[in-house]
Amino acid sequence: MVVMPSKRRLLLLGGALAAVAAPAVITRPAFAERKSGGAKQKRVDKKDEEVTPPEDLMREHGVLDRVLLLYETAIRKFASNEDFDPALITQSAGIVRDFINNYHEKSEEQHVFPRFKTAGQMTDLVDTLLRQHEAGRKVTDTVLRLAPSGRSNADDRKQLIGAMQSFITMYRPHAAREDTDLFPKLKDVVSSNEYDAMAEDFEKKEHELFGADGFEKMADRVAQLEQQMGIHDLNQFTPR
Repeated sequence: MVVMPSKRRLLLLGGALAAVAAPAVITRPAFAERKSGGAKQKRVDKKDEEVTPPEDLMREHGVLDRVLLLYETAIRKFASNEDFDPALITQSAGIVRDFINNYHEKSEEQHVFPRFKTAGQMTDLVDTLLRQHEAGRKVTDTVLRLAPSGRSNADDRKQLIGAMQSFITMYRPHAAREDTDLFPKLKDVVSSNEYDAMAEDFEKKEHELFGADGFEKMADRVAQLEQQMGIHDLNQFTPR
């Protein structure tokens, strides 16, 4: 005999199935909300990790300062008549030309200095910094021209040493004055939107010129030159 389920049993069965299915229906939006919240948190974290314009410019000054150490080392090696490959000077000056003169300083000239000019703040300092940029490019050209013959030609060596020394003498206070006087005031002369857009412009130009991780690549190039010059071990600079 076949027993047909009653209407009551069918209703109970339908209710049980609905109860089983209900959690899945309820949890999908909750899961989606949690997932959306996670993505939002990732975006917030990424924004927190972004390098601000002053930080970006100041870490590029770190690359510059390490090249100045390479120049100083070359001058000492010349003074002690120590043999070394003059191509190391050429490569060091190439980093200055490509990363400092043609990228870092252009960023300052296009995005930073005009803001201070427009605001009428620190204009005398900006004028001096601009003049030093021009002078620095000329000195870099001189270093690149004289470096190949600096070991073999006494006159070229003398001019090369003078050019490297003048570059060091100018850029140490130049970078320090920007780091301590100019860059900390940048937020006072731009809106928050301009400030954020400036950081994006810096990053975009860096990628355009040097590819992804352009700063890291330049820092690696400097580190390799330090190895070849024998000054990469930081312990050697510690007073004993």
